Amino acid sequence: MPETMPSHSAASLTTRERQLLEDLYRGRNLTPYTCGQRIPLPPEEWVIVCRGVVQLTTSYPNGSEALLGFAGPSMPLGSPLTMLDPYQATALTAVDVLRLSAAEVETSEALSQGLLKQVMRRLRQTEALLALAGRRRVEDRLRQLLSLLAVELGSPVAGGVRIQVRLTHQDLANVIGTTRVTITRLLNRFRQQGWITVDRHRHLVLKLVDAA
Repeated sequence: MPETMPSHSAASLTTRERQLLEDLYRGRNLTPYTCGQRIPLPPEEWVIVCRGVVQLTTSYPNGSEALLGFAGPSMPLGSPLTMLDPYQATALTAVDVLRLSAAEVETSEALSQGLLKQVMRRLRQTEALLALAGRRRVEDRLRQLLSLLAVELGSPVAGGVRIQVRLTHQDLANVIGTTRVTITRLLNRFRQQGWITVDRHRHLVLKLVDAA
C-alpha cells in the first residue's frame, strides 16, 4: 500500500485536512475494486475514494439507469449523502476506497470540514448534470457534458485535456437522453471540427480550441 495519497487527490483541501486524510490512509487497509465492480455502500458509513474513478447511478422500475455523477480521489460516497434507493457506485477504473464510520467523521472537526468541501464539489457536479436537460439541442448537451467530464475527470496533455475514463457511446447517450447512433455522429463531427481527438488508448482528448 502506498505511504501517501496521490498528490492530486486532495488538491482542494487545506494542508491540515490533507495531512489528516494521509494519516488515515496510512493507518488503514484500503479496499480495492476492479473496473466494473459494484462498491457496497453500507448505511452509516462514509466511503472515500483514494484512487480511481467511481460512477454513481440510480435505477428506475423499468430497468433504466440515471447518472448521478462521478467521484474521483478524495471524494466521498455512501448512504449518508443521499436519500435515493437504490444508490449505486460502480468502479470505472481500478479503485481503492477508505471506509469510515459516520460516528468517526462526526467526531473529527477537521475531517468533517475536509469532506464537506468534497460534498460541495459533488453538489456542483450534480447541478451541472441537471443543467444539461435545459439545452434543447442534443449537440449542445453533448458538448457541455464532455466539457464537464474534462473538468471532473480530465488530465492535461499537449494541446488539450484527456478524459481519464473510457465511456461508451451508449453511456454518453444515456446521460443526455439520446441514441448511441446520434452520439457517434456528433463525436465524428467534433473530430472533424478539431475539437476532440482520440488517443491510442481510445480516450477522448478535448482540444484547447473553440469548436463553434
